[in-house]
Amino acid sequence: MEKENSFEENIKDLEGIVTELEKGNLNLDESMKKFEDGMKLSKECSKMLQEAEKKITILLEQNGTVTEEDFE
Repeated sequence: MEKENSFEENIKDLEGIVTELEKGNLNLDESMKKFEDGMKLSKECSKMLQEAEKKITILLEQNGTVTEEDFE
């Protein structure tokens, strides 16, 4: 089973991809592959942020009592 990267690791990888694309040293095929990889990382980061947002909302909506519960 493949280990899932943390949000911070994904952001670091995404920044590396952006840097490579900005340099302009890649051919079209390499650029397209890097762009595709970047889009996947961006989507994963967005998903992680949405999940964190849901968790925070659940915590805040517990009538002033901070309790943690899973969400689906």
